[in-house]
Amino acid sequence: MKDSAPETPATQTPAAALLAEFRPVMQAIRTEVGKVVVGQSEVVEQLLMTLLVGAHCLITGMPGTAKTLLVRTLAQALGLTFRRIQFTPDLMPTDVTGTDIVEEDAASGRRQFRFVPGPLFTHVLLADEINRTPPKTQSALLEAMQERSVTVRGQQHLLEPPFLVLATQNPIELEGTYPLPEAQLDRFIFNVKLDHLGTEEELAVLARFSTRVDLPEVHACTSVAQLLRFQWLVRQVPVSEAVSRQAVELVRATRPEDPLASDAVRSYVKYGASVRATLFLVLAAKARALLQGRYHVSESDLVALALPVLRHRVLTNYQAEAHGKSSDEVLTSLLQSRALRGAA
Repeated sequence: MKDSAPETPATQTPAAALLAEFRPVMQAIRTEVGKVVVGQSEVVEQLLMTLLVGAHCLITGMPGTAKTLLVRTLAQALGLTFRRIQFTPDLMPTDVTGTDIVEEDAASGRRQFRFVPGPLFTHVLLADEINRTPPKTQSALLEAMQERSVTVRGQQHLLEPPFLVLATQNPIELEGTYPLPEAQLDRFIFNVKLDHLGTEEELAVLARFSTRVDLPEVHACTSVAQLLRFQWLVRQVPVSEAVSRQAVELVRATRPEDPLASDAVRSYVKYGASVRATLFLVLAAKARALLQGRYHVSESDLVALALPVLRHRVLTNYQAEAHGKSSDEVLTSLLQSRALRGAA
């Protein structure tokens, strides 16, 4: 993969100067989010990677795990505009994208259409409980997520960068949920699982919030212009040919028809991950390397990000369901088998 970027205002700032800005800003964002959100440091890191890549993230967790609070706090720390859509069974696509309305000019009496933007027109969009609404409305986000635009009545309306969809969903086993279409799932760089806090962390939540009615004030740590420069910087992180090949082979190994597939993949997987997964895996690895203070991508980055990047792209079959095998278990087995093969 060629790591290059078109000439933009970001390229006018030397990479060395951007690197000097990058780490203090990222640490300040972590600190501001930590004022409100207890624990979940790994999830915060993955959301920062999502932002730095310029992608979107799906957050899966039970109600009450602070999914909405986490996203709102992160938007405040980033200094970006924030909108929230509560997805419900009766939500319509135009409630998301916006629509044209007919207006009459008071002077001339002529009628004309005027576009009224929906909540999609923001920097950070929280699509809350996205799987509570039918697929027709879920798919209203597809063009915006891929093309950064919305088309209404043949007229294209561009979204201002950066544009980030952070969608939360309840586990599909809960009543009243609809599975997301595969085409939409593939647009999310990560499927992050938000688990319940540990005992000590729950005690910290009680100590911090049981005696106050307001949340701590969160200060913006960066700006739109600076974030766009950081997104450019991430794409300049070099990746060796060996690591690129490892990423390609790992994703190809999730496809049951591929010679690289493991026995578990051939037995339990119906469809494997696409080429988009390979691209997202490498881009996320670049962001992870920078967040950890490294200026190159290693195999450890690929291994650490394999599950959140691939779990929603690997579709298991009926045999997996019969044996109680989840995509996480199949992918973990695949990673182990590839590690053993490499050691041999």
